[in-house]
Amino acid sequence: MGRAADNARTMIPIALTIAGSDSSGGAGIQADLKTFSALGVYGASVITALTAQNTRGVNAIHSLPGAFIAAQLEAVFGDLDVRAVKIGMVGSAEAALAVAEKLEALRGVAIVLDPVMVATSGDPLLDADAEQVLREELIPLARLITPNLEEAACLLGDSARAGDESAMRGQAKRLLELGARAVLVKGGHLDGPEAVDILVHGKSETRLTSPRIETGNTHGTGCTLSSAIAAGLARGLKLEEACIRAKAYLSGALAAAGELQVGQGAGPVHHFHELWRKR
Repeated sequence: MGRAADNARTMIPIALTIAGSDSSGGAGIQADLKTFSALGVYGASVITALTAQNTRGVNAIHSLPGAFIAAQLEAVFGDLDVRAVKIGMVGSAEAALAVAEKLEALRGVAIVLDPVMVATSGDPLLDADAEQVLREELIPLARLITPNLEEAACLLGDSARAGDESAMRGQAKRLLELGARAVLVKGGHLDGPEAVDILVHGKSETRLTSPRIETGNTHGTGCTLSSAIAAGLARGLKLEEACIRAKAYLSGALAAAGELQVGQGAGPVHHFHELWRKR
């Protein structure tokens, strides 16, 4: 019985989120852990910053010391069999360096980097000094980076975001040159009946589409998508399949977001839309 229990325990996929805490629960660490749980993955967390925020905006940010972030990482990897890592808000250069130093020694762990720079409300979440560290230290460690149009333009130093799919493909290819093995440029802010993302992996390109969902409840969409991809990778899915399933999951969470009626601003997506309906 004991041996069987031990074997069963080793089969549980574990994913780690490294991100900031959202006190309203819709984005950041909280969104990532909800996503992991909804998709059947055990979630661990390393907090880089504390935010005082809600659906209307970010009121304050408290960055954690790099040494404490490193201690959290050591504690997690010293005990848990982590198969995938999602990196979200790092906030400061000190935090980004601490994360990069610890993750650089890892082998066989898929890293999904969501280069969080600005909150849904428009509030900045990344120090200017941290942008360079993100480009030079974290992106080369990533199995996949998932920038939206604004983030892609910022990482490349472009004056304007991509305005169509052709420009998105061009930016994705240029982002590969920063060292990431694959890039998913999210086109949710483009106009049109579909929400189109472009996945570029080596010489392969994949166009991911879903019906555009008209909703004001978009808090945590980027966090949710990247953590859903990490969950898929933790479960052993190939990258393209993980991205396809993650996009489908996010579409369902967006479509059901109005059922929650949380907050007075941009409400959160419904991470447990399938599970709660079964209840």
